[in-house]
Amino acid sequence: MANAVSDSTFDQEVLQSSEPVLVDFFAEWCGPCKAMAPALDQVALEMKGKVKVVKLDVDANPGVTGKYGIRAMPTLILFKDGQVAAQHTGALVQKKRLEDWINSAV
Repeated sequence: MANAVSDSTFDQEVLQSSEPVLVDFFAEWCGPCKAMAPALDQVALEMKGKVKVVKLDVDANPGVTGKYGIRAMPTLILFKDGQVAAQHTGALVQKKRLEDWINSAV
């Protein structure tokens, strides 16, 4: 399961991470976010050690959400060495598509 990050832990967990970090910007009320969650959890387990997967609740964390201009959920951003390496808006509910997108960016 993906760990949760917040405005206060984002820099340490994501920007200062030694491995690439996939951040799932989600909202509790977002249907597509819920639909994507099982694939995201599977990818988090299978790619452990290669990519860290975390979730950020946009409603509870306006600082990070505003900084990256998140307006639609779900939005996935892959960070590498503290920089945005790739961004995708919309649900990737199929595990294979999610993996392919991550692998193309890592």
